[in-house]
Amino acid sequence: MVWFKNLVLGATILALCVVVFGAYVRLTDAGLGCPDWPGCYGTLTVPESVAAIEEAQANYPNSIIDKGKAWIEMIHRYIAAILGLMILSLAFLAFKNKNHINVRPSLVYGLLGLVIAQGMLGMWTVTELLMPIIVSLHLLGGMTTLGLLTYITHRHWGSVSDTLITLKPISQKLIRFSLVILFIQIFLGGWTSTNYAALACTDFPTCHGELIPPMDFSNGFTLWRELGMTAQGDALTLQALQAIQWIHRIGAFIFVSYFLYIIYLMSKFKSCNLYRNLLVIVISFQFIIGVLNLLLHLPLALATMHNLGAALLVIITVIINSRITPKYG
Repeated sequence: MVWFKNLVLGATILALCVVVFGAYVRLTDAGLGCPDWPGCYGTLTVPESVAAIEEAQANYPNSIIDKGKAWIEMIHRYIAAILGLMILSLAFLAFKNKNHINVRPSLVYGLLGLVIAQGMLGMWTVTELLMPIIVSLHLLGGMTTLGLLTYITHRHWGSVSDTLITLKPISQKLIRFSLVILFIQIFLGGWTSTNYAALACTDFPTCHGELIPPMDFSNGFTLWRELGMTAQGDALTLQALQAIQWIHRIGAFIFVSYFLYIIYLMSKFKSCNLYRNLLVIVISFQFIIGVLNLLLHLPLALATMHNLGAALLVIITVIINSRITPKYG
């Protein structure tokens, strides 16, 4: 059990790193730094010597070798592989200690299945040339992995709140639904990022001086299409990109409003002060960073921090939900 507790805590911390570094990979356009998978130009490292680069160029004539981007992509793959091995070990320990862990073993097995699916999405991200729906699902999968690891970690390291468990059923359901609201907004943020729509509007709260700019929702939210293209193969218009970002803004407004009510519910219990304050801080952080990203034209550091904020919200919201869940077993 000591091994399981320490390993799941370590895996949660590493999952946070993988999610944030994955955002850095996407924002630096390093997702296609290696044209194959799981290696890079046919090897498990990046070609460095002149001979290795020439061989890689001969084998992949349609790719431009950028060693910097290739290393960013491979480092992400390395740490994701380590996380996968840690989760495989957790599944093994859960099977050996199924009567002693504080969660259902099936949850750990499901986590392993999710990581395998994440590996497949990572491969398809490369082979399908950054198709927005695959990249967005890969982001959701990473956030879900982080959320499940956070829940398992809290069940072994944290505590249940007896006062929160006594909340009215409707209040408990509202807290549960906060996870749905959060993940919808994460998907909208991922969809905005993967379609390169973050700078479709560079002012706030208006978009090019209009509260409701011209928008093409049909093409903007067609899920199965190539990057930058409509389903018919035409170039995606500015109106489609504006629709994507505008919906992300509306989602942010709904998200903040809903979470303000959750914060109000939690204000009635002193045992929730820490998590309530953390929510206030991180939501404020997310709002400020989001606006600055628009006004400053998406600087890399701020854009990466915006993804970090989303990951922290997943951790905090999952812990709050864990605290209203009775102990297992």
